[in-house]
Amino acid sequence: MAGCGEEERPAQTPKQTPAHTQTVLAARTIVAMGDSLTEGWGVEEELAYPAQLEARLRSEGYDVRVINAGVSGETSSGARSRVEWVLTLQPDVVILETGANDGFRGIDPAVIEDNVDAIVAQLQAGGATVVLAGMQIVRNLGRPYTEAFASLYSRVASARGAILIPFFLEGVATMPALNQADGIHPNAEGYRVVAETVYFHAVEALRKRP
Repeated sequence: MAGCGEEERPAQTPKQTPAHTQTVLAARTIVAMGDSLTEGWGVEEELAYPAQLEARLRSEGYDVRVINAGVSGETSSGARSRVEWVLTLQPDVVILETGANDGFRGIDPAVIEDNVDAIVAQLQAGGATVVLAGMQIVRNLGRPYTEAFASLYSRVASARGAILIPFFLEGVATMPALNQADGIHPNAEGYRVVAETVYFHAVEALRKRP
């Protein structure tokens, strides 16, 4: 990812729009936790997937705010160190997207899995419903690595009872028209597709809340 090697920066919260007048659920907070794919590298904050997801949910009557807690360049180890801060936002739902930068750097999938598992467990212990975004490695690091990386997300989701998005970039990865020039980060339309993918899993998570 283009975020690799960048200094990790504090997450920024996108500007919030007025809540939809017809609500079907009480006000909820969703935190989108991740790296540059969540932060929205290369696009305006209102075009990043968290802002587009919030708009989509509100258009359907959900009284929610979606906080963009993406940090460009972050690895799963960095995400693990931020969990306590994320919980201070009092999220009902956390959409966790992490590990792509680890894969880009060839970090042992077992290390990534340990981090992801610990993050999910800590978020759940803090009262959040977790939606875990599955990732696939784009670098050619060999079939054993690629398969081990891709499968870790389903194992964690199954073990922890988290909601799994099979592939966060479904319908976007390898599609030039939906990506920026680097071929890795979605453009505004690509993020719209990502938001639509996440939407259905976010709704499932919201409906699980008491």
